[in-house]
Amino acid sequence: MRRHERWRTARDRILIGIAALFAATACTSASHPHRYRELDERWQRDHGEAASDVSLDDSVFAGAAVLERRALVEAVLERNPNVRAARYAWRAALDRHPQVVAWDDPMLGAGLAPRSFGSDAVDDAYTFDLSQRVPFPGKRRLEGEAALAEAAAASHDYEAVKLGLATMASTLYDDYYLATRSLEINAEHVVLLRDFMRVAAARYEVGEASQQDPLQAEVRLAHATHRDVVLDTSRRITAERINALLHRDPKAELPPPPRRIAVPVSEPGHEGAWSEEALAEVPEIAAASAREDAEAKRMARARREYWPDVTVLGAYNGVMQEEELQPFVGLQLSVPLQLGRRRAAVEEASARLEAARSARLALEDGVRLAVQSGVDRLEEAHHVERLFRDRLLPAARDHVAAARSGFETGRNSFLALIEAERNLLDTELGHQEALASLGRRRAELDRARGRLPALDW
Repeated sequence: MRRHERWRTARDRILIGIAALFAATACTSASHPHRYRELDERWQRDHGEAASDVSLDDSVFAGAAVLERRALVEAVLERNPNVRAARYAWRAALDRHPQVVAWDDPMLGAGLAPRSFGSDAVDDAYTFDLSQRVPFPGKRRLEGEAALAEAAAASHDYEAVKLGLATMASTLYDDYYLATRSLEINAEHVVLLRDFMRVAAARYEVGEASQQDPLQAEVRLAHATHRDVVLDTSRRITAERINALLHRDPKAELPPPPRRIAVPVSEPGHEGAWSEEALAEVPEIAAASAREDAEAKRMARARREYWPDVTVLGAYNGVMQEEELQPFVGLQLSVPLQLGRRRAAVEEASARLEAARSARLALEDGVRLAVQSGVDRLEEAHHVERLFRDRLLPAARDHVAAARSGFETGRNSFLALIEAERNLLDTELGHQEALASLGRRRAELDRARGRLPALDW
């Protein structure tokens, strides 16, 4: 009976000890710092749609008369699977934190010596032990801070993915507009060339023009027909690329672009302020800074390896004859003798920190350059568009009118009329290219500044 009482007492003590250790471990792992909660709430607030759940045949722009740039950018950010992938990469990085700050599971051991291996003169002997490894103060905290820094970097990577997709969508919008308008302009010139061919044939029939005049018109018409095929292929491929960004069937229909796209406003003289703004707004720099912080925490963690960890041990030893000596507690201490390994770990962490710092500085240099060159290219695009609109287009139209009048009255050759038409075609296509280039240059500048393009044009 005495033996059973001792067993019940030991069992109760062991169970109480296990409960206390599990409670302490649970409290420690659940007490996430404010920064973790902040990142977690940011992730929860993000309402990115599950793009993989969106049907490929879903009609995004049903009922829309024209395709607007802003609507396209917003639809891409809502539907593209890369946004969802980056968002859940952020979630995975964030969920590393509770794992690295949690204590190791406690170790429970038990042993039995039944009647001292066959001796009826000795009672059965029981042993129980419960141990908990306790890392040196600061180790788990630094690991948690490094994990949080990586999670912050992943959140900025998510924003960078959105920014890149928005820029790509805006650029494809300009390509789609350019291909569509170029097709329309080419069709207008096909009609014009057929009219020229009719005039040349009529003059040839009355002996006022040579036979080569209608033949020249026929050759130009054949080139225009070939150009129509090339431009239509370009438009279809651009539409397919847009549908791919939208997670749609490549052959799905898109609304046509507007007859004329909005010209982004030029804002010269802000390059310095924009560069400083970009250093704070560009997500790649924020991600690089967070990774630099993570490496700094890892280096501090590597230095803590010179300090020992402690294992707290509680046990009940039924082998002891004296009842007072059967329960006992103790400590086990790791002995950090492998100094070479620890020095190498610190050196590795230091090298990684320097690499992360240099990568951030290189990104900052690239951002400053991108902002400055983006401003220059946008100003150049504005100059080119104004040149086409105000000078080249009016001159080319007047040239065609004068050449036609001169041909019909016999003052100049049909070749002069064909050359005037070719110059007008090149000028009209050049003006549309200049308009599309304005949108591309503005999107590049917004990207360099860390801003979503098309949302405030």
